[in-house]
Amino acid sequence: MRGTDQFHIGVVVDDLDAAIVELTEMFGYEWCTTLAVQTPVMQPGGEMLIDLRFTYSVTAPQVELVQSIPGTLWVPAPGSGIHHAGYWSDDLRADSALLEAHGYSTEAKGVRPDGTPAWAYHRSPSGPRIELVSRQLQPGLEQYWGSN
Repeated sequence: MRGTDQFHIGVVVDDLDAAIVELTEMFGYEWCTTLAVQTPVMQPGGEMLIDLRFTYSVTAPQVELVQSIPGTLWVPAPGSGIHHAGYWSDDLRADSALLEAHGYSTEAKGVRPDGTPAWAYHRSPSGPRIELVSRQLQPGLEQYWGSN
């Protein structure tokens, strides 16, 4: 992992549509189409199915807005709107292991049907949350960002 692999800041909000309007009016952001997906998530306590609703800005640097999901890690960060910093990972298993070795606990992992990791959230003891995203997803995300 390198600093240059950081590609977005994630913000979890209670009202996704209102946040989109606010950031557009205040700062001129343009947004991709909002996506709504049901996805399985592996957590330390087991697998759960979540309804994830989110969008990314077309405007760089990318901002990801995520609709809050009560009872999960996807709730607004206390005292700050920033939920996580997202980094590309060329080897998600190895990068996750490195973060764990440095005290970052694994909060959730997204896996493909074949068991290959797609993304993972890690939380440091001091607070920052890091999302690792498999670089294999980069072409699809770049296509999504350019779709509007």
